[in-house]
Amino acid sequence: MSSQITPPMVLIAGAGIGGLFLGLLLERQNVPYMIYERAPEIRCLGSAMGFGANILPVFEQLGILEEMLAISQPAKALDMLDTEFKFMSGIDFSNYKELTGYPTIMFTRPEFHALLYSHIPKEKVVFSKRVLSLEQNEIGVMLRMADGSTYHGDIVVGADGAYSGVRQGLYKHLDRKGFLPASDREELKMGHLCMVGTTDSLDPEKFPTVTNGTAHFQRIINSGAPFTWHTVNMRENRLCWGVTMQLDSSRASKDTRFRNSEWTSDADGSIMGKVFTSKSPGGGTVQDLIDSTPKEKISNVFLEEKLFETWYHGRTVLIGDAAHKFLPTAGQGAVNAMQDAVVLANCIYEMGEVTPANITTAFKTYFDERYAPVKRMMNKSKFMGTLQLGQTWKERILRHIVFNWIPKRIQMEQFLKDASYRPQATFLEYIENRGVLPVTPQKVSERYAKERTPKAASV
Repeated sequence: MSSQITPPMVLIAGAGIGGLFLGLLLERQNVPYMIYERAPEIRCLGSAMGFGANILPVFEQLGILEEMLAISQPAKALDMLDTEFKFMSGIDFSNYKELTGYPTIMFTRPEFHALLYSHIPKEKVVFSKRVLSLEQNEIGVMLRMADGSTYHGDIVVGADGAYSGVRQGLYKHLDRKGFLPASDREELKMGHLCMVGTTDSLDPEKFPTVTNGTAHFQRIINSGAPFTWHTVNMRENRLCWGVTMQLDSSRASKDTRFRNSEWTSDADGSIMGKVFTSKSPGGGTVQDLIDSTPKEKISNVFLEEKLFETWYHGRTVLIGDAAHKFLPTAGQGAVNAMQDAVVLANCIYEMGEVTPANITTAFKTYFDERYAPVKRMMNKSKFMGTLQLGQTWKERILRHIVFNWIPKRIQMEQFLKDASYRPQATFLEYIENRGVLPVTPQKVSERYAKERTPKAASV
C-alpha cells in the first residue's frame, strides 16, 4: 500500500481490553480511530488475570512490556486442592520462561486496564455512548447511539462485549436478509455464577502467602457442593479471590442473570453463605477476604461461553467477547481479544485503498487466521472449566481420571503448546523467539519490508 493512500477511519465500540488494545495498535500505524464506550467513565472490575508468551511479544513491540511487568508478579504455580488443602493437580511455571522466552505473569484486571487506557489519547475515547443501531453501505458506516448522536466512518469494530450492541445490530440485519446461521441466534450458554474481588493490603500474619513475591493461584474444589473458590496473591500484600457456583439446568435460565438475591457478602444463611465460612487457601476464611475488600471492588458475574460463526459483514467486524465468549478457567478470554486486535490491525495495515472489496478481503483474512485458534482455545477452556468447576458425577469422574491417570508430562506439554501461537504486529519490528520451544511461523508483511528498504536514488 502506497504511503499516499488514505487509511480508513475506524470506529471502535467498547473501551474494554480488546478495544483499547486495538486503539493502541492503530495509534502506532497512524490510522485514525475513535473509541465509544457505553459507561460514563473508565471503570473496570474483576480479579486476577495472567499472560504468557502468546501475547507478551506484542507488548515488547509496543514498548510497554516493562510497564506490564511493573504491575505484575511472576506466576509460581496453579494448584487445585481439595477442601483439606490436599494437592490434587496443577501446573508448575518455574521453567516456563526458559522454554518460551517470557515469564507467566499475573496482575489485577483494573490495573491492566488502566495501563492500556494511559496510552490512548484521551480525546479519542468518548463515554456514555451506547450503540443503538448501525447502518452501512458502499460509502461508509454510521453508528447511532442511545443518546441520539451519530458517528460516521469507514469501518466499525464491535469490541463491546458478550452482549455487543454492534453484533446485535449486525445480526438483526443479516437475519432479515436470511444470512444469519441458526447457531448465531442462540443465546450464550450460562453454567456458573461467580463473585470476585481484590482485597486491600492484608496483614501477613493472618494471610502469610501475600509476602512471598510470586503469584500463586490456588483453587479449592469442593466434592460435596456446587462450589469452588480460589485465591491469587498479588503485589502490595493483596489477594485476588473468587467464589464460583455451578448452576443446574433450572438456574441456568435467561432470567437468572437478573436475579442476584442469592449473592451476598454476608454469611446469613443464603445459599452462598455455605461457602463464606470455609477456609481460604490464602489464609483466613472466604468471609475474611470479602470483609477486606471494598464493596466497589466486588463484582458478581455469570460465566458464559459461545463461539459465534459470523464475525464480519460489509464494513462491520467483531473482536473479543463480541465474537467469542470464553470461560475464564484457561485464562484465554483477554489474550484472545488482544490476539484478535493484533491480527485485525495487521489486516487493516495491508488493506490498500478503502473500498468495499478490500474491506471484505481484510475481514475475511482476519477471520480465516483467527477462527481455528479461537475454536481450539475455546475447547480447552471448556475442558478446563469441567476440571476446575464441574460438580456433576460425570465431571467428577473425568476430573479423577485426568488428575490421577494422565501423566503430568503430557499435561505440561499441552499447556506449553499454547505458547507456540503468538501473532505479532507485522507493522512493528519483529521479536525473535528467545525460548527453546518452536513458534508458529507468521507471514511477513510485504508492505513493511518495502517501507524499510531505502529507496533507490533517482537517476
